[in-house]
Amino acid sequence: MNAAASIKQKLFELIEEMEKECYLYTRNPLKDFRRVKKWSFADVMKFIISMEGNSLKDEILKYFNFSKETPTNSSFNQRRAQILPGAFQYLFHRFNRIIADEKLFRGYRLIACDGSDLLYTHNPQDKETHIQARSDFNGYNMLHLNVLYDLLTRRYVDAIIHPIHRGDERGAMNRMVDRFQSNSKTIFIADKGYESFNNFAHVQEKGMYYLIRVKDIDTSCIAKSFYSKLPSEPDSFDTTFEFTLAHKKSACPDPAKCHLIKARQRFDFLPKKNHKINRTYEMGFRIVRFQLSDKSFECIITNLPKEEFSSDDIKELYHMRWGVETAFRELKYAVGLTNFHSKKLGYIVQEIWARLILYNFCEAVTTQVVMKQRDRCRKHTYQINFTRAIHICRFFLSSQKEAPPDLEYLISQELLPVRPGRSDRRKVKSRTAVSFLYRVA
Repeated sequence: MNAAASIKQKLFELIEEMEKECYLYTRNPLKDFRRVKKWSFADVMKFIISMEGNSLKDEILKYFNFSKETPTNSSFNQRRAQILPGAFQYLFHRFNRIIADEKLFRGYRLIACDGSDLLYTHNPQDKETHIQARSDFNGYNMLHLNVLYDLLTRRYVDAIIHPIHRGDERGAMNRMVDRFQSNSKTIFIADKGYESFNNFAHVQEKGMYYLIRVKDIDTSCIAKSFYSKLPSEPDSFDTTFEFTLAHKKSACPDPAKCHLIKARQRFDFLPKKNHKINRTYEMGFRIVRFQLSDKSFECIITNLPKEEFSSDDIKELYHMRWGVETAFRELKYAVGLTNFHSKKLGYIVQEIWARLILYNFCEAVTTQVVMKQRDRCRKHTYQINFTRAIHICRFFLSSQKEAPPDLEYLISQELLPVRPGRSDRRKVKSRTAVSFLYRVA
């Protein structure tokens, strides 16, 4: 058995194991999936994971090879309604543990934390996700996906889904960091939205490391609050600070090292205002400021040791964070996280976890493919075309179809040249959910 077939077997064995105890993952344990029908618990799970962006009817027809016994859309919706969204979340974490493969950068695991908005079909009845836009009579619905992403193995490690009106990126990072498990030293890398003493403390309490981009010293931010202690000419610098966090200066043993935070500011490791004990918290970090090629400056806060990581190393590590941005692009447009097949929030959450499982499955398969440099193409280093790899893996994953004779060979033929140093201005424009009437034919 080749590597791809082995990974598929492991995923399907997990689903079949869940099917034996499907009462744990259904809304009505005593009734759901008790009768034999065209859709078993395992069939529904496998089908949702392998779905593409076509209409639901087209997806069902393809999955059942256009058989005259193909079930109806209604039968599928009735069956998927019986499965809790948490079933896919459980499968995601179980599958991750089975395919676990830690890769290290100078002895450290690199985990990026980021979030992205997900639009889906207009549903004004869902008040927690609906936004009434001025320029759009109907408005739109949105969820916010928060993830931890392993930059070296290129897999999603954890995720939290919030309705847009209850979104909390910093809180989501804290929860994911608290439940993160690894035997390796880990660096959590994040962008400006995660600038918070509370985030720093949660990583510190885990005995891990953080590297978070913050607002520059000319704006109101954490770095600005240390301005008086920075070098007299703060262009590029790397300065270490040791200080005590407290709500009142009188609580600090050494007032010179005291750094005050407001009582209303969220900090999980200081007691409430009138508590009598443990009213301070010790913290230390580096503020690293460096110049970019366009003459602008970036500011990073990290607790990485200076003797192991210079300011140039910090700059390189932050640059590697871009991997989570490309992963979101692939998840949305290659895997299909922009094309949902329902208006109901529970079904949307099912499909989000299913897409994360599919993404990790494809990455686990493609990492097994050995790429040989072609003799006639020595000008560039090559990488797998992940969009093509996903298309091949989807066909391979569909249980109703025969597997390609050599999956690894097919993927190895889909290569793209790596051209380092290329840059292009990010094109940000508003997008709307894809209507059910205008899906790929």
